[in-house]
Amino acid sequence: MEWKKLFKKTRRAHSELDERHSHPEVPKGLLKRCNACKAAILTEDVKKDYYTCPKCHNYFRVHAYRRIEMIGDKNNFEEWDRSLPEINPLHFKGYNEKLIYLKNETKLDEAVLTGRIRIEEQEAAVGVCDGRFMMGSMGQVVGEKITRAVERATKEKLPMILFVCSGGARMQEGIVSLMQMAKTAAALKRHSDAGLLYITVLTDPTTGGVTASFAMLGDIILAEPGALIGFAGPRVIEQTIGEKLPKGFQRSEFLLEHGFIDRIVERGEQRQILSQILKLHKYVEKTALNSESFRMAYGLSKVFGNAEETKNAYIKGKQQEKYLSAWERVLLSRRKDRPIGTDYIQGLFTEFIELHGDRYCKEDRAIVGGVASFHGIPITVIAQEKGKTTRENMKRNFGMPSPDGYRKALRLMKQAEKFGRPVICFVDTPGAFCGIAAEMRGQGEAIARNLYEMSALKVPVLSLVIGEGGSGGALGIAVANEVWMMENAVYSVLSPEGFASILWKDSKRASEAAEVMKLTSRDLKKLDVIDQIIPEPEPLTRDGLYPVLCSLRVKIDAFLQKYQMMSGEQLSAHRYLRFRKM
Repeated sequence: MEWKKLFKKTRRAHSELDERHSHPEVPKGLLKRCNACKAAILTEDVKKDYYTCPKCHNYFRVHAYRRIEMIGDKNNFEEWDRSLPEINPLHFKGYNEKLIYLKNETKLDEAVLTGRIRIEEQEAAVGVCDGRFMMGSMGQVVGEKITRAVERATKEKLPMILFVCSGGARMQEGIVSLMQMAKTAAALKRHSDAGLLYITVLTDPTTGGVTASFAMLGDIILAEPGALIGFAGPRVIEQTIGEKLPKGFQRSEFLLEHGFIDRIVERGEQRQILSQILKLHKYVEKTALNSESFRMAYGLSKVFGNAEETKNAYIKGKQQEKYLSAWERVLLSRRKDRPIGTDYIQGLFTEFIELHGDRYCKEDRAIVGGVASFHGIPITVIAQEKGKTTRENMKRNFGMPSPDGYRKALRLMKQAEKFGRPVICFVDTPGAFCGIAAEMRGQGEAIARNLYEMSALKVPVLSLVIGEGGSGGALGIAVANEVWMMENAVYSVLSPEGFASILWKDSKRASEAAEVMKLTSRDLKKLDVIDQIIPEPEPLTRDGLYPVLCSLRVKIDAFLQKYQMMSGEQLSAHRYLRFRKM
């Protein structure tokens, strides 16, 4: 029987040898396993694709120094405050040894790296959290490094960018860790009061005390796709409430929908987007706007000269125009192919970055807003948006904003005031949305707050009624230094149908009501409700928008030259007197 045992042993050895030849051992570091799809992928491929899985596009966590390489100009990073002395305030057993081990293992001095960086020649202060060091948790040294970086950025008038990855407060440091939340927030308040830009980029995970402090205080908050972002962790919430959380809860996409972040940015886009944001927040001296060198640098004379010729050509052709009744103009303002807010944004501005959310509850897609460039001048742009197709109409709620939309608009206006940017609004709504949810979230309060705050904004505000200007829903973004109207737009206390229903109990008399209401551009110009009428071809369609854009470029240039030279107090006083005389 010994020969049988020997035979089995020999066969097993051959089998193991065959197995090794068919599946050779992989050199260490050559392959990486995706924790989402479980695929084995070449480490080199992962690095080339910004540390994402080529199979399922799952994001791997990025080391701090590698993150600097990905977003910064080559060899332009200056590190700050390396090797601050650690503390162990609770004399927590084993904590000092763990810190020493992690410093050797990660080659970092702590869970955050800070310094000065250049992104496409735009200089900024930067901080990058690294999850390998105690899950990026915030102890005294992390809080100190971030606070010092913010203080230095304030002193040197630099924008601040923070890439956040953290499990929250560091338990081993107890109450001292908790105090870092207040310390970092206080430093950021001083940075903000100095009129400086703060950007956060939230990565997976961003939780606990870090979320409840510096992570969510950005003027602009970006996030990577699918990142876990929240105060309490999902497991803690489920255990507390005894319920299973819905799919996607606390992920970037969830926060975008609920108004807490501005946009989700893929890693491959982050360098370009950050550079664009930094450029749009560069300060432009008011005196430069009227200087010939500034205008020549941005090609204003050439562009506006051609625009003036085009404008004159199409206006000349309108001299024989036929008379249109008020109701006919109402119908023209509601045409499906009439240009909408985003058409004007795309046609008039460059480098537009849309920003989302009211920071309270929701993202309202009936309001589109963000930062753009008007021939080199940073502008905050806000538009009521109806959409072009039925699907888009529904997504945009037919241009009827909810309270969240008005709060988003106000957030962007206050941000514009902080950075000294003019605000241009495009009005096009049948009216504010009336529904249970809107009333529960304070529709009246939201509109009232906009009127209140817009009246005192210390930057130039221009509002242009491009279609329907319905009631308080339109006025909510039209408390401006000047209000202009497209020739066939309408602006009224409510719709003609509503007017006829209330006063005459008959909505079929809408055309008659339109005449009585004095809602056309000519009527409103006579009443001094608006300042300018913008001529338009009849009917105005998206395909025929170009000559109107040419005319508007000339007029917006003149508006900016006039109002940018005023002080903040003069601008708010001018706006007050404009409405005071009505």
